[in-house]
Amino acid sequence: MDYAHWDEMPTRWRDNDVYGHLNNVVHYELMDSVINRWLITEAGFSSLESASIGLCVESRCSYKAEAAYPSTIRVGLRIGRLGTSSVRYELGLFEGGRLLAEGEFTHVFVDRVTRRPSPLSGPMRAAMERLVVA
Repeated sequence: MDYAHWDEMPTRWRDNDVYGHLNNVVHYELMDSVINRWLITEAGFSSLESASIGLCVESRCSYKAEAAYPSTIRVGLRIGRLGTSSVRYELGLFEGGRLLAEGEFTHVFVDRVTRRPSPLSGPMRAAMERLVVA
């Protein structure tokens, strides 16, 4: 799979579950962290000050292989669909060359106060357009 952005996330001691591998919720935490770090560093988003905020309205993860602490997970990020006020992020989690999981997050951007959909525009939309893959 082709991803437009890559990030690395180290696992933590607490990420392993009683079965000795990364607990399923850790995959979601990694994906959510990569998305939000990208929004902050590349799209100019401020979780405390931006006029609109992204609410997760759907997510999924398909698990392909196990991983465990200690390791560094390489996360690929792209945008599969960019709408007027919504975006579907697609992610791949890798350890070495091995695919661990594939996931999706859909955010709807809403006005911080009214919680009504807010069109994606300006620098944020331009940054997102760079992650869209055909």
